[in-house]
Amino acid sequence: MAALVIASRNEHKVEELRQLLADLTIDVLSLRDFPHAPEVEEDGDTFEANALKKARIIAQYTNQAVLADDSGLEVDALGGQPGVHSARFSGEGASDKENNANLLRLMEGVSPKERTARFRCAIALVSPSGDERLVEGVCPGVIIDKPQGSGGFGYDPLFMVPHLGKTFAELSGDEKNSISHRGKALWKALPVIREWLEDGLI
Repeated sequence: MAALVIASRNEHKVEELRQLLADLTIDVLSLRDFPHAPEVEEDGDTFEANALKKARIIAQYTNQAVLADDSGLEVDALGGQPGVHSARFSGEGASDKENNANLLRLMEGVSPKERTARFRCAIALVSPSGDERLVEGVCPGVIIDKPQGSGGFGYDPLFMVPHLGKTFAELSGDEKNSISHRGKALWKALPVIREWLEDGLI
C-alpha cells in the first residue's frame, strides 16, 4: 500500500491528521515508525519555513512522501506571539499547562475586544523525487481568561471560536477538524496527495 509519512512524533497531531486522511487508501506513518529519524531543529522565522525544512529532511531520510506541518497561535495583543515559538513559549520542553499559564499572565488586563487571535498552520508536502507543495490554513478566534474544556491539546482550552461559543477543547474531533487551521490546510493538501497517488509519487 502507498504510504505517507507524517513528520511528527506528537501523537495528538498525528491522530488528528490520520482522521483527516481516513478516506484515502494510504498507509499513514509517523516518525514513531522511524525511531532513528533525525531530529529537525525548527529554526525558521515562519511556519512555512519550518514545515518545508522538516518535510525535506524526513523525505530524504525515509525515501517516502512526507507531510510536515508547523502551526501555532498568533495573538494580536502580543504582536503575533507566540507564533513559531508556540510549543516552547515558556522555554524548551515546556508543558501545555505552563504555556497556557504564561499566555494568561501576559493577557491579564487585556480587554475582551482586544483578545483576538488565530491558529495558523502551514503544511509542506515533499515527494521522494523532490516535488514540493506548500499550503496554509487559518482559524480566527479569541483568547478567553481561563481554560474551558478537557479535549484537544496545546492552547485549545483558551482558544474560543466566537460563532460556536466553544473553545477548541470543547469541540468533538469532527467539529474541530471541520473548522481548524490544520483541517483547512489539509483540505488544500488533499488534492495534491490524490494527484501524487495517481502519478505513483506516493
